[in-house]
Amino acid sequence: MRRALWALVLAAPLSALAQGSGVDWQRQVLRVTGDGPPDVKASNPSQARLGAERSAKEDALKDLLEQARSVHLRADRTVGDEMAREETRRKVEDVLRGYKVVQKRYYSDSGVQLEVEVPLAALTSVLIPSTEAAAPAETKQEAPAKKDARTKHTGLVVDARKLGLAPVLAPRLLDASGQPLYGAETLSAEARQATGVAGFFGSLEQARKSTLVGERPLVLEAARVQGSDLVLESDAAKALAGLDPRLLADGRVAILIR
Repeated sequence: MRRALWALVLAAPLSALAQGSGVDWQRQVLRVTGDGPPDVKASNPSQARLGAERSAKEDALKDLLEQARSVHLRADRTVGDEMAREETRRKVEDVLRGYKVVQKRYYSDSGVQLEVEVPLAALTSVLIPSTEAAAPAETKQEAPAKKDARTKHTGLVVDARKLGLAPVLAPRLLDASGQPLYGAETLSAEARQATGVAGFFGSLEQARKSTLVGERPLVLEAARVQGSDLVLESDAAKALAGLDPRLLADGRVAILIR
């Protein structure tokens, strides 16, 4: 009933707003909308609006918790599964309480609507402890030609469109023997909080237009999928080894899926 009444005064259609709720795997954020009805017991419009804003914040947090539980960390584990542990649940809730308000709408009846976001990276960082395994920086002894080859790319794109992969918070790249080449443990401390492991896109064009991997990414094709891990054959693994390790440490990685 509340949503139906507010439809008369919305600046944009609710159907359009609803499409923005949930996980945005390209931007790597969890985004929800919190609704706050006016406080009918308030003594004046100002108090009614303050009460509505408190309700909207509570509603947004509740929705974030519901949405986060269903997000997959890996193919066989959801955030909700991880939250079965009390300590992990508290950490996830703390992350979600730190949401950012990206848009605020006020209505003629003193109701309030908030659009809020939480970086997926913040969730990953509390679910996968850091091992300080970020890729090392280049040494000064490297030949200039090699350095030029490593820095010509602006990111990494892994094409998994033929493999039926679903997006997850912590995908990994493996070589043919199963050894990890890239994953959450590769990220720098800054990237673990801000960027995340990988963005997911439907096309190479979309990935190149994003700021995540830029216009000149190294493009590799995954050979097969193991759960939520992507396996690279030897040639692709060698090409990955030649990529500037700073790009991986910064999480400048996109995965193409259907």
